[in-house]
Amino acid sequence: MQKKIDQAVAEISTVLLGKESQVRLALCCLLAKGHLLIEDLPGMGKTTLSNALARVLGLEYQRVQFTSDLLPADILGVSVFNRDTSAFQFIPGPIFTQVLLADEINRTTPKSQSALLEAMEEGQVTIEGQTRELPAPFFVIATQNPATQSGTYPLPESQLDRFLMRLSLGYPDPDAERKLLLGEDNNKKLARMRQVISVAELVSIQQAVNEIHCSDSLLDYVQRLVASSRDNQQFVCGLSPRGALALLRCAKTWALMSGRGHVVPEDVQMVLPSVAEHRLGTASDYQHQSRGLAYKLLEDVAVIG
Repeated sequence: MQKKIDQAVAEISTVLLGKESQVRLALCCLLAKGHLLIEDLPGMGKTTLSNALARVLGLEYQRVQFTSDLLPADILGVSVFNRDTSAFQFIPGPIFTQVLLADEINRTTPKSQSALLEAMEEGQVTIEGQTRELPAPFFVIATQNPATQSGTYPLPESQLDRFLMRLSLGYPDPDAERKLLLGEDNNKKLARMRQVISVAELVSIQQAVNEIHCSDSLLDYVQRLVASSRDNQQFVCGLSPRGALALLRCAKTWALMSGRGHVVPEDVQMVLPSVAEHRLGTASDYQHQSRGLAYKLLEDVAVIG
């Protein structure tokens, strides 16, 4: 499994240069059966990463550009009258796919944002009173621009919590940027990308995560981190039980990706900022600060109690 995962990371790194850490975290999120939120300035490679992840996993991929006039029906689908059959026919929306890229999700209204809630949590949608199952596996990879940019609608707490992890890509280092400037167009590279992990292998990896062992001392460490986030007055709110479960599952997945059958504190430390930072605060000014506060949490809580 580790060899396959390393191959997938290497394949994605051919189009997203100098971002191996972010690529591993993004892959960790999807292998942990989570949904991914990528927040950064335009042009940083958010869409490229999303497309590359779908390609290396060999999954059906759809992209929705979220705009201020987008309607829920544009995502979920709609029933139209068929004159030939004299009956209404349901036309599925782009959400009926395995990987959905919700591009610039915070540029649409809360009503359209909430159309994703049931799909992300339950793997199904209810349209016109009828529940329809989504394909499996089903992942949402959403991108959003910083809240400081004009024309954005902050995601509500309930939707932020549906994302297992939040990442930022940042500017490339000088060496990676030079290769980017001298290299060929990314669209051509994406077209040549090969599938590295099959759907069957993906399901097998996801099931193997459940078998990763966590010692009592490791669970004590996780609980101390969670308790500290709730007691710290710098945070708008602490990690919920769902947040604690998310942290543990991502740590197990990171251990599996590292070729281990058990979780060590370093696994928790690697994934905690991406799992916790969007859950520790919800006000726009705290969302930015929570990046530093997540690392402060790691500094304040001892590995051994």
